[in-house]
Amino acid sequence: MSSSSDRILTTHVGSLPRNEAVSEGIFAIEAGDDINLDEHHENVAEAVDAVVARQVSVGIDVVSDGEMSKLSYATYIKDRISGFEGDSPRRAPADLEEHPEFLKRQARLGGTPSYKRPQCVGPIEVTDTEPCARDIANLATAVETHKPTAAFMNAASPGVIALFQPNQHYPDHESYLYALAEAMRHEYEAIVAAGFALQLDSPDLGLGRHMMFKGQPDAEYERLANQHVEALNEAVRNIPAESMRLHICWGNYEGPHTHDAPMSQVLPIALKAKPQALLFEAANPRHAHEWTAFAHLESQGGIGDDKVLVPGVLDTTTHFVEHPELVAQRIERFAGVVGRERVMAGTDCGFSTFAGYAGLDTDIAYAKMAAMAAGAEIATKRLWP
Repeated sequence: MSSSSDRILTTHVGSLPRNEAVSEGIFAIEAGDDINLDEHHENVAEAVDAVVARQVSVGIDVVSDGEMSKLSYATYIKDRISGFEGDSPRRAPADLEEHPEFLKRQARLGGTPSYKRPQCVGPIEVTDTEPCARDIANLATAVETHKPTAAFMNAASPGVIALFQPNQHYPDHESYLYALAEAMRHEYEAIVAAGFALQLDSPDLGLGRHMMFKGQPDAEYERLANQHVEALNEAVRNIPAESMRLHICWGNYEGPHTHDAPMSQVLPIALKAKPQALLFEAANPRHAHEWTAFAHLESQGGIGDDKVLVPGVLDTTTHFVEHPELVAQRIERFAGVVGRERVMAGTDCGFSTFAGYAGLDTDIAYAKMAAMAAGAEIATKRLWP
């Protein structure tokens, strides 16, 4: 995992706004329309080059491909592994269920995805490795051209696949998770073999509490969340911890978030996952105070000496551009917990969780990342005087 002994590095969670041509192509493929696939793949490759160039230009050290080729960070897998068909009922987060008019408003404004979320209806096996190979080739070409410090690539964790694509085939949830883990292992290992850090997106550990596990007692949620981590660890058994990062969040949507599990409950579970780096929400009004959970756990020796913390220093649901001084303060807060060499600056979540919906204006998203880079410079000067 990229960390630094002389400055604070910057990164983000992964998804970035897609251009119109790429989004139209993704939705045409999803609808089964007859399109020129070669032209679409070329559009995606050009978009990856453009977003890597722009990340470098605003000061992002560890870049991604922006998830340009993917419909969303979890459902893209249906085109790579077998067993998924149709659609599934929507499970609204518990906080939005308490505010039905706001939930309707979110849907009306496009904040609720309307694309299909297929169910698992058959055996899960790898069926097509070409999409992952194209993603890797596109990012490799862009990295060679624009030369960022390092690069990462997103992949869905077994748990988040299960969160959004319910099981109708396997005899129990555990069997489903481990089938997903084995099928996704090929993609995970291919990303690392290509020289990129593997980012495992695992919102199921946070968001899952008020969606998949809502109504469950705490003990049952914790048991199931630990099961998700165990399946993830099995999937990455052949990958070194330092080649991986894990992203957890409570849902990248503007809403009350009054049913979010506290970080004090989620963190001990997330830290059992093998990846060395942990990316998490730390900027938005519902979770900014929870740096104290890290301080408390570290005081008890519970974080461990090898973990790298990547707190979100930017809120990805608001168009406010964070002041660099605030960014610096947020970085320094976590540096005070685990040390300056084990902190990177990140974002609460992605800037475009699914195609066709850029929660933030594209230019403002990059302005926020530029502010993060400026804040990291301020923090660096104070942490390495």
